[in-house]
Amino acid sequence: MSEPTEGASVPQEQVLEAVEPLNKLTRQFTEAEWTALKELRAKLPEISRAAYSPDDKDATPKAFNLFGIDVDPSNPAKDARVSVVLMKFLRARELKVQDAESMLLATLKWRQEFKVDQLLSEEFPEEVFGGVGRVFGHDKEGRPVTYNIYGGGLDMTPVFSDVKRFIRWRVQLMEKTVRLLDFESFDQMVQVHDYEGVNFMGGRDANQKAAASEATKIFQENYPEFLATKFFINVPTFATWIFWFFKSLLSSKTFSKMSVVGTGKSTVSAALLPVIDAKELPKRYGGEAEAF
Repeated sequence: MSEPTEGASVPQEQVLEAVEPLNKLTRQFTEAEWTALKELRAKLPEISRAAYSPDDKDATPKAFNLFGIDVDPSNPAKDARVSVVLMKFLRARELKVQDAESMLLATLKWRQEFKVDQLLSEEFPEEVFGGVGRVFGHDKEGRPVTYNIYGGGLDMTPVFSDVKRFIRWRVQLMEKTVRLLDFESFDQMVQVHDYEGVNFMGGRDANQKAAASEATKIFQENYPEFLATKFFINVPTFATWIFWFFKSLLSSKTFSKMSVVGTGKSTVSAALLPVIDAKELPKRYGGEAEAF
């Protein structure tokens, strides 16, 4: 679970459970977070109307699905997982309810415009994206791990030849990973970006830069607090400065979750094995798993 915002101690569980169901993650909420959450939940009917019936203020608030979780604006407290999802927006905006409301509304609108629900069934050419990204295994906390391979002899030209297609594929990978979260005992993921064999001196072309910028923007604005940690692995020492490029695009909280790891199986495994059990880590990274 993303780290709780500083605040008062956790309320007594028996008091809360008498009012609504709890799970492992909601039991970690502070009193300040519960206060903000209740305020945001009260705004859900208004948020739903603004997202799905903007021209009809008297419309019945529409239930919606967000990150695989059904949200009933008229009774969000009936499912503790909804509280976990909403808390992501609150924590991303430091418990400022109005800001979290604006972020949530913008996300709901974006998901409609981007047709995220249809995206899950879209197919992308295996010969282009088959070796680029995949979800494999879990970390020691049960969180899913995604691997993005940008080197290893793969030809990145067709991957980035169509920026719009790449973005839809990348968002689909994110959505597939999000659907593996139960929002009861874990609600975040681990990401590993592998740059083995990448020619850092050659620079990135315009499409690669555009794709990286757009993907970062989408995830920052519409997938709050989903990252537990991210590893950039097989990065030569002389190239580590490149990753400071991301600092201008990301919040300080997100940037602090990133680690740049050097080259070689022993170096990579030393960084990943404390987080991912050897039986879950692919052999190519010093683990025991038969993977890719």
